[in-house]
Amino acid sequence: MEGTGERRAPVPETGDKGLKKGAIGFMDALIIGVASTAPAYSLAAVIGLIVVTVGVQSPAVLFASFIPMFFIATAFYYMNRADQDCGTTFSWVTRAMGPWAGWMGGWAISVTGILVIGSLADVAARYTYLLLTLEGLAASKPAITLLAVVYMVLMTAVCVYGIELSARVQNFLIVAQVATLLLFAVVALFLVFSGSSETSLSPSLSWFNPLAIDDPSALIGGLLIGVFIYWGWESSVNLTEETEDSASAPGLAAVFSTVILLATYLSVAVAVVAFAGIGTVTEFADDDAILSTVATDVLGSPWYLLVVLSVLTSALASTQTTILPASRTTLSMARAGAFPRAMGSVHPRFLTPHVSTIVIGILAIVWYVPVNLISENFLFDTLSALSLMVAFYYALTGFACAIYYRRELFKSVKNLLFIGVAPVLGASLLAYLFFVSIVDLSDPGASYTGSSIFGLGLPLVIGLGFLFIGVIFMVVWRLTGHDDFFGRTPEIVPPEVARGEVKVSETAGAPAESGVAARPGSEDR
Repeated sequence: MEGTGERRAPVPETGDKGLKKGAIGFMDALIIGVASTAPAYSLAAVIGLIVVTVGVQSPAVLFASFIPMFFIATAFYYMNRADQDCGTTFSWVTRAMGPWAGWMGGWAISVTGILVIGSLADVAARYTYLLLTLEGLAASKPAITLLAVVYMVLMTAVCVYGIELSARVQNFLIVAQVATLLLFAVVALFLVFSGSSETSLSPSLSWFNPLAIDDPSALIGGLLIGVFIYWGWESSVNLTEETEDSASAPGLAAVFSTVILLATYLSVAVAVVAFAGIGTVTEFADDDAILSTVATDVLGSPWYLLVVLSVLTSALASTQTTILPASRTTLSMARAGAFPRAMGSVHPRFLTPHVSTIVIGILAIVWYVPVNLISENFLFDTLSALSLMVAFYYALTGFACAIYYRRELFKSVKNLLFIGVAPVLGASLLAYLFFVSIVDLSDPGASYTGSSIFGLGLPLVIGLGFLFIGVIFMVVWRLTGHDDFFGRTPEIVPPEVARGEVKVSETAGAPAESGVAARPGSEDR
């Protein structure tokens, strides 16, 4: 009351979608981008498989996989500079290529989150038991499933409570994760060069040369794995509307995330292959215990538990950060009229998309529990299917960048290289990998379960099946109206937006603000 001396807390500033502006800074966005890829878990999950595929050229595959990721990251940077929308690919592809392509891009992001969240929580649960030396529970599927569901509920609650809490949680988890990985790599390489390991190999520059891989199919197979291991860095851009300096900081965080991941992946891969040797590593082609096993010899007991903790925090961190882009994308789609209106609700106190976040968490649990109880290998096949959808929406974003900026490409060499050539090259390679993986995954023998549906491998059925379900939902949504969204036409970036002087109008169709370039044709709607 007036005159009582009481002070009310300042009302936080919000954007047009109701999200809290300036809630996190550049470092928070960078950490979330790195954490979303779950570097420790990703390495544990695939390093053995990569070594089986290409041998000592594993670092070369990781480097080659980085190139299209870096190129697509530049597309994210320039598209975010023009349009700071938490829907990222959905909003950008809608602007550049029209509502149908944009809808499918948004659907792919949402589905990948739903499919993978349970797998990450599953790993976090198992490694929790291993960290506590509860080997019996670590081998019990019911115990793992129960704890995984608990983790999923907790991480969903953290995401609902507020982006600041999410960022603080990630700041702790990423330090524990990356610091431990680098410590492991340094000690392992020291032991290699000091001759303390009998099975060690001497690293050479040829390990980093993709051209040294004689079998092109092996290189393609390695690149397909690389799509999975780098996937997730763009989560920082999904938080653009909640980040300080939203026009540049989230995009820069995405670019820097890929570079940090490259350094981490190369150092650990070289250390593992050099210390353990090819024979030992290939024994873990489908076993994510490789890091903890090698760490036992490298760090000894009980220090090897630091690596176990690293994988645990990696999977747990990514469980949370994978919820963020899926929930923000569905929020953006709902506000644009592409999804049910309820998914666009923002909590009045926490200023987070609580409805979409809770829905994503529930759907992830609904997918994970029965699939995991049926077969753990079925869960692995789900992860294999992710490469299809990830390559799909990354490629869409790369092409959309060049299309949206097409009148700006020849105004400077920088524009041509970083807005045109790089995104198109990255998108073309990912599109090629998309179709190659369709051929590869069509073989039931390429799946973990060996199962087939209509003569096709289970991962392919899961991947293309969910994309096909998306097409059905999109058509049904169109047939039930929603002309405001489906009536949109492709746009070209206004020159003043390309120069960074103003921003484009919101995808949701909000009226243009002061200093905001109206969407072409919006005045007729």
